Amino acid sequence: MTLEDFNRFCRSLPHTDHVVQWGGAHVWKIGGKVFAIGGWNKEDGEGALSVSFKVTPLAFEILSEQAGLRPAPYLASRGMKWIQRTSDETMSDGDLRDYLEQSYRLVGAGLTKRLQRELGLLS
Repeated sequence: MTLEDFNRFCRSLPHTDHVVQWGGAHVWKIGGKVFAIGGWNKEDGEGALSVSFKVTPLAFEILSEQAGLRPAPYLASRGMKWIQRTSDETMSDGDLRDYLEQSYRLVGAGLTKRLQRELGLLS
């Protein structure tokens, strides 16, 4: 997945906002809360795109052990269940899109009921 693909997909989700912050990371939010972060893997000499996203506790346990995935720096160390994909070794771009959409839903579900109604997330 390229940075352009990442941004295009996140932009396609309703009610999202995009900012570039934290040293050039592309940060996607819903209701002012972050659901995805895309940036360059500083440890990779080739500049691979790394993508961080929120997951369920079970997914965090499973994904943390797979090649090309790791607990997201800074977020996971603070007890948050976030994974960072550093390569497509075990997670395809299609699966990444599914996890990004799940992250969007997880973060949206954590917004206040009032904000969820305003954004059309509640029926």
